[in-house]
Amino acid sequence: MEKQSKFNEVFKIFVIFMIGSVLGYIVEMIVGLVQNGHFVSRQGLIYGPFTPVYGIGIIVYYIFFKIVKTRDKKKVFIFSFILGGITEYLCSYIQEKIFGTISWDYSEWIFNINGRTTIFHCTYWGIAGLLYVKYIEPIIPKIEEFIKSHKIKIIEASVAIFMVFNITISSMAAIRQKERLDEIPANSSVDIFLDNVYPDEYMDQVFENKKNV
Repeated sequence: MEKQSKFNEVFKIFVIFMIGSVLGYIVEMIVGLVQNGHFVSRQGLIYGPFTPVYGIGIIVYYIFFKIVKTRDKKKVFIFSFILGGITEYLCSYIQEKIFGTISWDYSEWIFNINGRTTIFHCTYWGIAGLLYVKYIEPIIPKIEEFIKSHKIKIIEASVAIFMVFNITISSMAAIRQKERLDEIPANSSVDIFLDNVYPDEYMDQVFENKKNV
């Protein structure tokens, strides 16, 4: 019974991650449209409308507010302000160190922290935390009931397998692009495959918002 409970918790966290990733993609596309006057690709993976930093952020909210029971709006905002800022900073840092790219740069913003986040964007994360508590958290019990179905678990397992592949191939293609920029030749059949299927032109089109550093 305990194993089943842990299994259901993993499934639930995965669903929450997917919700955050899709909502994040929608938000980013709207922001991009407002800022640029046209749509700019803000997806974080090669396949599908997913921006994982938001998925990670909503998981952070889920875990934190499951432990910290306060729902006082001021405290929720402050906690979310800090958690979101840390999450955004770490995601930018890890992306730069592993892939040699950044998807956002706030160096020219006032009160920025190494260009990875700003007071303004932390405020945005604080508001997002309030929205999470008000709108997402109340539907979590429904998610728990939803995933109890055997058919749903099969579908979710299939989606999870796809997402593991999606994250893996996106990471491999991004690392290989960094190697190409560093003029490192293909040293294996995998490198050749990545060069042929995911060339720079394709990667730059999919990850239109990223910059090499």
